[in-house]
Amino acid sequence: MTTANADFGLPGRGRIAFAVVHDDPPSVYVAENADVLSRVLALDLIARTPASRISNQARLERMRSALLEERWADALGDWIDETGRIVDAYPDESIWTDARLDLEQATLEIRMAPLFSDDPSADDTPS
Repeated sequence: MTTANADFGLPGRGRIAFAVVHDDPPSVYVAENADVLSRVLALDLIARTPASRISNQARLERMRSALLEERWADALGDWIDETGRIVDAYPDESIWTDARLDLEQATLEIRMAPLFSDDPSADDTPS
């Protein structure tokens, strides 16, 4: 890809959505936006859980209903409560590419960064 607008097939965005499921090893889901991420978690994570593994019948019915009504966050919340597996979702993250941060720009910015300054006022930058 030669322009920031073409990053990973995301015209004009240069952004993605992803989620990390805290398993051993962790599972990572990457999607072009939060809507697609929600649907993939619903399909590939929640809906693939066998009904026999859901211990609470009321929760099972809530999860089924939420999925059928496309209330992805409600289904995911019940799934997390049931399984105890944590899911961290990041719905709108930057994609760093060579087109967005070329070597020349990085080299210049590094030389101007607080690490290279002896000025005490540069200390207010978070580390």
